Amino acid sequence: MNLSNIFESTDFVHASGTKEELQVAEFLKAQCEALGVPARLEAFRVAMGEIESAHLFADGKEITCKAFNCCGSGSVEGELYYMPGTDPVSIAGAKDKIVLMDTQGVGFFVYQDLIKAGAKGIIFQYGNMYYPNTDIDQRDLREAVVGEERKVLCAMIHSSQAVELVKNKVKNIRLEVSQKEYDGESHNVIAELPGRRDEFIVLSAHYDSTSLSHGAYDNMSGCAGLLGIMEQLKGKELNYSLRFVFCGSEERGLLGSKAYVKEHKEELDKIVLNINLDMIGTYMGKFISCVSAEDKLAHYISYMAAEIGFPIEAKTGVYSSDSTPFADSGIPALSFARIASSNVAPIHCRYDVKEVMSMEQLQGDIDFLVKFIERFANAAVCPVAREIPEKIKKELDEYLARKRKEQ
Repeated sequence: MNLSNIFESTDFVHASGTKEELQVAEFLKAQCEALGVPARLEAFRVAMGEIESAHLFADGKEITCKAFNCCGSGSVEGELYYMPGTDPVSIAGAKDKIVLMDTQGVGFFVYQDLIKAGAKGIIFQYGNMYYPNTDIDQRDLREAVVGEERKVLCAMIHSSQAVELVKNKVKNIRLEVSQKEYDGESHNVIAELPGRRDEFIVLSAHYDSTSLSHGAYDNMSGCAGLLGIMEQLKGKELNYSLRFVFCGSEERGLLGSKAYVKEHKEELDKIVLNINLDMIGTYMGKFISCVSAEDKLAHYISYMAAEIGFPIEAKTGVYSSDSTPFADSGIPALSFARIASSNVAPIHCRYDVKEVMSMEQLQGDIDFLVKFIERFANAAVCPVAREIPEKIKKELDEYLARKRKEQ
């Protein structure tokens, strides 16, 4: 398999719910079929927004912004309130204000707190004021964040503009948004290598990018990893089947993996393990594994890596990727990643392109993963206990916003 071709063929922005995302899904399906492995697309709903116009005025002067998809339409005006923290005192000051935050987005509990406090609208910031470009990311107000609360208008500005708002002591903000909201589609790509047993291991990786990124590192690298594993293990006798799930819309809240576990509820008890790949194969970076299962699995990964001479840091916890919905469904899950410095291989921006990838390192990562996966696929009985430890359940509750994180 030509690894470089995978990155060259997907060297464009392919964000959730777009025709470009579907183009990449169809490309991945074709790659599976070229290896002689049948594949199919499974569609699922995603909330979409088409911004028709967005205007932000600071004391009457317009500044460039991008409204959040799915935040509604209309206009709102109020006093600017810069809120660097989310403590109760800071939240209380949001009443009847347009809130400026230091972040690029907002989680469930902070959003709920802001709405209950009476915030009129929210402004976020993106980028680095010392970089030559002034990109602004396109984000969405997620349904999981809004919950049962009302929507307020949200917009992103560049960090340099955010500093100017504070420096110039801007008093009044007016935000006007017009958009068409609709139900769109994203897709999971599913393929399988059969084994002797009825049970199977799910191998997952997401293929969507954010609105500015070509998504080479995050996460076409993981998809290339799945294809490389498929190529090496096809035709081999396996005890456990391997099901490959290329997930759509991960960048908008793990929507593809959430859709998969929801749509395949009746067969979840047949999944003995989920192995997820999210960002591998960069020139620089530390290879890690985050295990949402019993401690023994993290120890096993460390021991095996030491045995074959592959440096890795294995720990337990919850990883912000597609392994999480599987763990939340009671399936032992883990994510592998090669974590590079954001100064070397940044993500969610224009610099996540194929040039940050090392095909030699990617092949080395794939070779390690094949050794690991083949051991589990040919285990007489999957050795990982089918139970999620209490400490992991607690982290899942916090990550998935069912419980507030303890301070």
